[in-house]
Amino acid sequence: MVPGRVGVSEALGERPARLGIGKVLDELRPDFPELTLSKLRYLETEGLVEPERTAAGYRKYSYDDVERLRFVLRMQKEKFWPLSHIRQVLDEIDRGAMPEIDDPALFVPEVAVGEDGLPTVETFAEGRGSTRLTRDELLEAAGIDDAMLSEIEGFQLIRRRPHQRFYSRDDLQIAALVGKMAGLGIEPRHLRGFRAAADRESALLDQAIPRGSRSNPQSATQLIELAATMVRLHAVLVRGELRG
Repeated sequence: MVPGRVGVSEALGERPARLGIGKVLDELRPDFPELTLSKLRYLETEGLVEPERTAAGYRKYSYDDVERLRFVLRMQKEKFWPLSHIRQVLDEIDRGAMPEIDDPALFVPEVAVGEDGLPTVETFAEGRGSTRLTRDELLEAAGIDDAMLSEIEGFQLIRRRPHQRFYSRDDLQIAALVGKMAGLGIEPRHLRGFRAAADRESALLDQAIPRGSRSNPQSATQLIELAATMVRLHAVLVRGELRG
């Protein structure tokens, strides 16, 4: 289904049922198990959907809004479309155009950040999903060459198990970010400290919330909250040094 501002039920003059944000989450979670309330709010702030508001300020979504969100999430998950591109496609649909949906081009997934530009819980709530990229697909999507990827792997920025054939969503993001840094003069060999720091931070998380307890939903939530807070602290410390 291609979403539009005006759905069939509205075109026929029938007012569809309105759903609260919790019900919308229930509608979408079977297809997107890692979806969170914060993600739904974030998509609204990015202008992808505009739910009605009650006099008390509560969000009320139509079923057309739900299908619009389903489209956004599917394009992110399956095609790695950035929100800016999805917004452009939706704008074309709203104007009555029929944009090309089956574009085979791969995009690098966006790293979720908050309104202040810093990492959030949503950054860590994003799962690896079913992303499976070949080496050639990763190179094309990340915009790097084979030699660069070999360096990235050599310095353990991307870690792969023996005989692992495919690359993940995280691998693609790492490759693209390292490639961007290389364009700014920072080579993969300069980034070994990043891997060491990530390992130390992961070990600290293991101490706070042991891996054996993470199947518990409360522990899993605490884990991503703590991880997001740690990375936000790191970002603010670096920002402070730059301003100093």
